Amino acid sequence: MGLRPARCGREPKKVAWTRFSKRKPRRSYIKTMPHKELNVHRMGTSKKDYTAVYHLAPKAAIVMRDNALESARQSANKVLETKLPGNYYFIVRPYPHHIVRENKMVAGAGADRIQKGMRQSFGKPTDRAARLSRNQEIFTVHTYKGKENEEVVRLAFRRAKMKLSGSFSVLVG
Repeated sequence: MGLRPARCGREPKKVAWTRFSKRKPRRSYIKTMPHKELNVHRMGTSKKDYTAVYHLAPKAAIVMRDNALESARQSANKVLETKLPGNYYFIVRPYPHHIVRENKMVAGAGADRIQKGMRQSFGKPTDRAARLSRNQEIFTVHTYKGKENEEVVRLAFRRAKMKLSGSFSVLVG
């Protein structure tokens, strides 16, 4: 059994119910935290003299899993590393605080005797996600002004968009 499709948990209007407290664990809704997929948030070379800033932002509010963010980060950074070595600074903005829970369902013979169905169906934590609002920056790239650099950044963002669900826009700041 693999991951559920993104359409299963993409709705951001629902209540989060993801409180996790280290100091008062009995008060936590979530007893255990799933591991993080997204560990690197800043790539490239940080310089003060960058003149152009580009952002990738969703056109609507969305919940995005951390493994999707990590996959998009890797594909965008790969393009930037090869085409603009040392001339970019790439930042991943959101942090995946939201805990995705799953009520595991048993299938097969005798499943009705093992499982309780939807009784006490709060679910077990399986993954982390980031809750993003409309036009909230996901990725930010600092680079120098120029048509060549802009084309490279747009190519990197296009590759990143292929890994993410939803529709996105490139904001020039």
